[in-house]
Amino acid sequence: MTQFEKRNISMMMDLYEMTMANGYFKDYKEDEWVVFDVFYRKNPDEGGFAIFAGLEQVIDYLENMHFSNEDIEYLRSLNLYSDEFLSWLKEFKFKGDIYAIDEGTIMYPNEPILTVYAPLIDAQLVETAILAEINHQSLIATKTRRIVKSAQGRAVSDFGARRAHNVDSAVYGARAAFIGGVNSTATVLAGQMFNIPVSGTMAHSWVMYHDNEYEAFKKFAEIYPDNAILLVDTYDVLHSGVPNAIRVAKEVLMPMGKRLKGVRLDSGDLAYLSKKVRKMLDEAGLNDCIIVASNSLDEFTIKSIIEQGGKIDSFGVGERLITAKSDPVFGAVYKLVAVNKEKACMPKIKISETFEKITNPGHKKLWRVYDENKKAVADLITLYDETPDFSIPYYYVDPAKPWKNRCFENCTLKELQHLVMKDGKRLYRSKPLNEIRKYVSDQLENEIWEEEQRFEFPHHHYIDMSPEYYKMKMELLTEAQKSNNKK
Repeated sequence: MTQFEKRNISMMMDLYEMTMANGYFKDYKEDEWVVFDVFYRKNPDEGGFAIFAGLEQVIDYLENMHFSNEDIEYLRSLNLYSDEFLSWLKEFKFKGDIYAIDEGTIMYPNEPILTVYAPLIDAQLVETAILAEINHQSLIATKTRRIVKSAQGRAVSDFGARRAHNVDSAVYGARAAFIGGVNSTATVLAGQMFNIPVSGTMAHSWVMYHDNEYEAFKKFAEIYPDNAILLVDTYDVLHSGVPNAIRVAKEVLMPMGKRLKGVRLDSGDLAYLSKKVRKMLDEAGLNDCIIVASNSLDEFTIKSIIEQGGKIDSFGVGERLITAKSDPVFGAVYKLVAVNKEKACMPKIKISETFEKITNPGHKKLWRVYDENKKAVADLITLYDETPDFSIPYYYVDPAKPWKNRCFENCTLKELQHLVMKDGKRLYRSKPLNEIRKYVSDQLENEIWEEEQRFEFPHHHYIDMSPEYYKMKMELLTEAQKSNNKK
């Protein structure tokens, strides 16, 4: 198979998932369903929040999941699985239900962002693919938002494809970056697939190929008179690049009735150079000519450039965006939280020596609580069959400080998870990326506290529990401890 052939990615799983599925098959009961939660334990870069992305690809995977004859024969060659199981697998279609928060939702650690309610084997087989989609795109969307925030309204473009870990990470990373707030991508395939605006300038090789810098700029401007952004750092920014760009603007573009759109800096002290370049352009009457900057940028270098008075209008960000270089692992996990036996949903809990790794058991609901100013003050976990009554003061439990007697007053709430797949069939409406992108911005501008958006020591968003849910969790912990002590 080459990368140009259409792919069936149903086999995108860890071997143990198939091995356990085969083991379950021997005692498999069609009516035995389980509940798995997807959640993560910490925000990237020690930030105050993360952005949920990748839901569309999760649903696409689940609704198209099947095992081809080639897949079955490969599995047979491993000599691990029964013929009966492989025959069953050949007819496999995902039959479960998926609950998820909306793509683009601001999310926090240790809350269920996606829940799988499905037959045991179905739920087991889909773990790796679900996590791969959510971990990657949520990571890139979150990193991108930090970079976009640091730019303070200036345009940010994704320039990361050549530093991405492979083709898929470049393309789907560009999708996530657009959700996170970039204005455009340089990755043409991503633009084609997801209708993301594409942008680009010119290469150093273009300048080097021509006999001199002026001829290179002149030729480029003649070919692209409406979109000429000239790369001015091939030889000498201040003594060659910018003077030649100004000359082309006056000698080539102005006689055509056109204006030089911009110049690009890709090396050197960007704060210092941009101030010098801006002065030169303005003195030449090119006040509308923008300055684009690239070269190993991230949120901190961009913030520093702006604080130094840098005159950059647009940032092209590459490797540190597309790989989330500063903190490249998102860390979402997939944990069993309930087993449905004999029509009773029995909660399950994972206990660990590490407090943070104790799971939140049971099929549950997730709510966002808003104050009278429509600011999100906390998230609330309840039992699945609970609907909190906020018409009166609502007393909740802070699991980190359960002894404190606190209540929500004059607040409203919104359920965050929705049923997006039923019996393996899509209910979720595919949303244009522009809509998801705007949803992210609207939340951060209107709902999420600025204190949670700080880069350093952000405010901690509270994840509270209903008294009934907290009681259930504590009872499970007590029972588990008693059972283990007996053994």
